[in-house]
Amino acid sequence: MATEYTYEGISVGDKASFSKTISEADVSGFAGITGDFNPVHVNQVFAEKSQFKKRIAHGMLSASLISTVLGTRLPGANTIYLSQEVKFTAPVYLGDTLTAEVEVTEKNDKKKILTLKTTVVNQEGKTVVDGQAKVMKT
Repeated sequence: MATEYTYEGISVGDKASFSKTISEADVSGFAGITGDFNPVHVNQVFAEKSQFKKRIAHGMLSASLISTVLGTRLPGANTIYLSQEVKFTAPVYLGDTLTAEVEVTEKNDKKKILTLKTTVVNQEGKTVVDGQAKVMKT
């Protein structure tokens, strides 16, 4: 169920988060949806020979958890994604538990546009995705 914030009810500094453990089904499903069957994601033997030594999740799968927060938590329902900058800072392995967090850093009251700091961290508190989003709250 999406949170029902009004634009006026959102303040700079507000935060929200969403956590998920990345599974085999998540990586397989993401590969099927996107067509990204890079062997570092889907082939254990190949991945063992890579710099990561085991399979890693797609970077965009990790970043997509930010969209979950924006659309269901903060700002919540009736949010339109305008842009997302992402920097992938560490690999995500199957079985990692990720927490995506957004924090409102700016409000443009005239256009009802919010700027948010976006991060995804793993279970060890290590940042795996860092960035910024702009959204419109309708």
